[in-house]
Amino acid sequence: MLNSLEIKDYALIENIHVEFGPGLNIITGETGAGKSILIGALGLLLGERASSEAVRKGAAKSYVEGIFNIGTNEKVKKYLSDNNFEFSEELIIRREISVKGSNRCFINDSPVQLSHVKEVGDLLIDLHGQHDHQSLLRTETHIDFLDEFCRVNDILDEFKAKRKILLDSINELNTLKKNEKEIKNKLELNSFQLKEINAVSPEKDEDSILERELKIMENAEKLFDSSSQIHSAIYEDENCAHDLLVSIQNSLNSISRIDESLKGKADEINSAVQLVRDVGDFIRDYRDKIDIDPNLLEEKRERAGAIYLLKKKYGGTLESVLSHRNKIEEELSIAENFGESIKNLEKKIDSIRMDILKIGLNLSSIRKKEARKIEKSIEEALSYLGINDSKFVINISFNESLLSDQYVEHEKKRVSIFPNGLDEVEFYISTNKGEDPKPLVKTASGGEVSRIMLAIKSVMAKTEKLPLLVFDEIDVGISGRIAQKVGKVLKNLSVSHQIISITHLPQIAAFADHNYSVTKKSSADRTISMIQKLNNDEKVNEIAKLLSGEKVTDNNRKNAQDLIDAIVK
Repeated sequence: MLNSLEIKDYALIENIHVEFGPGLNIITGETGAGKSILIGALGLLLGERASSEAVRKGAAKSYVEGIFNIGTNEKVKKYLSDNNFEFSEELIIRREISVKGSNRCFINDSPVQLSHVKEVGDLLIDLHGQHDHQSLLRTETHIDFLDEFCRVNDILDEFKAKRKILLDSINELNTLKKNEKEIKNKLELNSFQLKEINAVSPEKDEDSILERELKIMENAEKLFDSSSQIHSAIYEDENCAHDLLVSIQNSLNSISRIDESLKGKADEINSAVQLVRDVGDFIRDYRDKIDIDPNLLEEKRERAGAIYLLKKKYGGTLESVLSHRNKIEEELSIAENFGESIKNLEKKIDSIRMDILKIGLNLSSIRKKEARKIEKSIEEALSYLGINDSKFVINISFNESLLSDQYVEHEKKRVSIFPNGLDEVEFYISTNKGEDPKPLVKTASGGEVSRIMLAIKSVMAKTEKLPLLVFDEIDVGISGRIAQKVGKVLKNLSVSHQIISITHLPQIAAFADHNYSVTKKSSADRTISMIQKLNNDEKVNEIAKLLSGEKVTDNNRKNAQDLIDAIVK
């Protein structure tokens, strides 16, 4: 629900703040007073395009702000959550239009793109006026209106899930076919490269291992000589390390028995003697294992060279060589089994298409059955509103697919698959006897459009989820008798929706739960539009003006009160 609307420096409006109530809100006023300017400002909160020419003369910018109560609007809640907007019971949408042409948008005081304002606005308001922001005049929305009435959400969810599986499978098939061509073109090259790599058959980290082994083998003589010298220095040379340490060990052990303070150092020399013995034994074993084999050395060099050439050719590292081998092995395996893989995937896609056809035909059957009920109800509503002999048709049809791969086979034709089913839905209407129904988007115009919308809305009221409906100039071209019926329909519709409507007719204004009057005030050099919420006495006086003109008599006021009382009864 729209709680309040504030407008500053927009067209003839200098500064107004108006609070709207639940139910039926009626705006009246003389022609040119600025009623439609209010609707234009409200349109800005729906993301409509703004012009710097709308900025009031002398002002730097225009400002329009709407405060909405969205406590029960689950679609808006979800949108805010999905787009990381903070949620509160009140939603504030603000537009600022600079005289320089810049345009700023805010949702709950956070700067946003205009697209966000439009998307949120479309979940809050349905504006039916002299502009094109009329959801029922957009063909692509007709199927949504029909489905809301048909209550087919569960079947739709099933259809959409199957459609996603189909699209994913088609993409997989297309990718497979594309890869098949590429892989087959590389078949000979892949076979050669795999043979080349497998001829060497390198193992993981083998290049590092070979590098360490070659370093040792190429320095075998030096390692043998050095280890022999170390062993001699420990055990074999005159005054060798082992003998000297043993002598020191014996002396230190002897004197530590005299002076116990030396016992700690005696223990340390004992450990040193054992450590030297361990080193000597290890060096002896290491020296004895050194194998100087020129043939083995050359063999290792040749293998290291072969691995080096593979690394140079296939990515620079042994890991890249092994990764490339795995890749071409997989591609060669795929190439050998392409026919079977494609055949299996095509069978899967055919099966999914059959599932989609079954669900789609079920959806279409429900829609067609419910459409007949809706058509009759809307024709009755149109007749009640003075559009006699009208014919309303919900055209439900399949579209033959010629190029797209999103199709199902039905009655020897390829039927297009759409996000919401197999059906294309469009509303058709004829408002004159003997004429064939034509598309609503092309036929509805002028004084009929609002009543057609009102008739459709009155039928859809139980399922329509938009909380606020706005009707601009709904009474164009209708008589007082029909006006009373329009007012009654608006009143009934306001039980489930908040309604804001502009009218010139007292028969409609009398039905209002909340009445507002727009007036224009001129000074020496400026003109401004103002809006005032009317109390009961002011409402009677305003309706009396609509009945009689500017000059209001007591008799006019009595007639106005009688009109209101008759409606209340």
